[in-house]
Amino acid sequence: MKKLIYMTFIGGLTLGLFSCQDDFLDLKPQDAFSDASYFVRASDFKAYTTDFYGQLMGWRSPYGGNEIYQHMDFSSDLSVYFNFQADVGRGTIGVGAGDARWTNPYAWIRKTNILLSKEAAYPGNKNDIAPYISEAYFFRANAYYSLLKFFGGVPIVGEALTVDSPELYAPRNSRYEVVTQILSDLDKAIANLPLESAITPTDKGRISKWAAKALKAEVELYEATWRKYNGTSTDFDGSAGPASDQVNTFLADAASLCKEIMDNGGYSLWNYNSTAGMINESYYYLFNLEDAGSNPGGLTKASNNEFILYGVYDVTLRTGNQNLSLTSGNAGNSRKMMDMFLCTDGLPPSKSPLFQGYHAVGDEFKNRDLRILGYMGAAPTTASLVNGGGGYGNRKFIAYKYGTYRNANQESANYPIIRLAEVYLMYAEALFEKDGTISDADLNLSINKIRSRAGVAPLTNALVTTNGLSMKEEIRRERTLELYREGFRYDDLKRWGIAEAELNQSTCGQVVGDASYTTPYRDATGAATAAYKPSTYVWGEEIVNTGKGPLKCIVIDGKTNRVFSKKNYLWPIPQGQRNLNPNLKQNPGY
Repeated sequence: MKKLIYMTFIGGLTLGLFSCQDDFLDLKPQDAFSDASYFVRASDFKAYTTDFYGQLMGWRSPYGGNEIYQHMDFSSDLSVYFNFQADVGRGTIGVGAGDARWTNPYAWIRKTNILLSKEAAYPGNKNDIAPYISEAYFFRANAYYSLLKFFGGVPIVGEALTVDSPELYAPRNSRYEVVTQILSDLDKAIANLPLESAITPTDKGRISKWAAKALKAEVELYEATWRKYNGTSTDFDGSAGPASDQVNTFLADAASLCKEIMDNGGYSLWNYNSTAGMINESYYYLFNLEDAGSNPGGLTKASNNEFILYGVYDVTLRTGNQNLSLTSGNAGNSRKMMDMFLCTDGLPPSKSPLFQGYHAVGDEFKNRDLRILGYMGAAPTTASLVNGGGGYGNRKFIAYKYGTYRNANQESANYPIIRLAEVYLMYAEALFEKDGTISDADLNLSINKIRSRAGVAPLTNALVTTNGLSMKEEIRRERTLELYREGFRYDDLKRWGIAEAELNQSTCGQVVGDASYTTPYRDATGAATAAYKPSTYVWGEEIVNTGKGPLKCIVIDGKTNRVFSKKNYLWPIPQGQRNLNPNLKQNPGY
């Protein structure tokens, strides 16, 4: 694994060749690099593909800047961070001159196309380079998937272009053609990638066959639900529509791929809820797992058999370098997120007799989903709403013993891109979206394994029917809770066609109540207590639906700030790219 980390950390083709001293001694002189002297050995192909790993989402976003925090839902409906209410969540994105979300994936596509063009001329046994050719197809698919999620249809480039290539002025392909390209590339990747069990310890973190199948399932679920709930409403002017109705085909294949991974991948949920010193806290330590010092149980990354696709980090060779613990800790959960956590009987707070309400500090933490402990820590014992914050903390992705075990910018846990829990969630969602129903047996194969780790009663058809719940909404709730801050919320809201409804609400924090519902913040007369300074909350209070019905809550970002519309389901094509290529049509509404 450290070999992969080192080569990814160095970056760039030439420097990326120094994987270890033995490799270095066997290389052609670096100043003599050329097509004639390179791509002649399998190790050349491996070294070149290793450079692709920096394209994966990680603590250092491949798009630069603070993109990782937008990716982590900091300005979504789930988080409260009064210093980071970004345009992406408010729907105020404008057309810029440039955008790394466009230029970087095309740079990645060019690199993969260069490698793919060298396969035919390779003088050795083609089987020796087959895994690296498959990796190139995987990364090209991943680049197009990124472009699809941000922009929809984009030009498809199948070879390394020159400055004279007419393809530089090609119009956009439809999103449907891009999806076909992605799935074709993933099929080619799957063909010759190794099983996870065949990847050597020094190469752990490289793409496996299961990772490619998981990504294919994700793409198919994403596109199927996008088409089901959005149709062609986001297509650019003149875009061709889908050649056929592939929604159920994609959903069936996504479920089949997930089932194959579940049955044969050899992965398992990371569950150490019974380990001394970390009782019921798997949801905290999983996302901070480094060496034996990163948790009271002395567990290392080797204990994690849940991550299928991940960014590899190391405190010596490649740290997160994002001041992650401090920044992530400042972004607490929103009122909406807090009331999504289930009670231990499997019911939402509004339905459960176990829910204790908000009258006393910490009451709402009682009898709840263990994810509330994992993501936030123990229930608070002191009431305080005096600084403009939402009143809730966050500790997901915050290093254990921050400040002693790890200082700022030293956090080096591996970054989860696809893990087994997501595969379970995709399986359940794909089945339900395809058939409109899901059996208890299939729930037990998938979502209920996650709920078991979270200390929550199983999801069953009887539970849904008896309590007036919606199976679709409960499946979506599980996805929202389990994958919190892992980069899925915006895309999920958009593919479900509900982003406007969810993102245009005020972002609220704790319940403050009134004379009819006392809390630590307002007494029986309705007056603010010493624990609450209303003057620090410029957006005031708002009555919202909570686990105990409509109650007054503090507002962190008012709904008048939020104007998310259908056009914001996609980003605008950068104006600089349209100046270079007038054939690029803009996305609707920009």
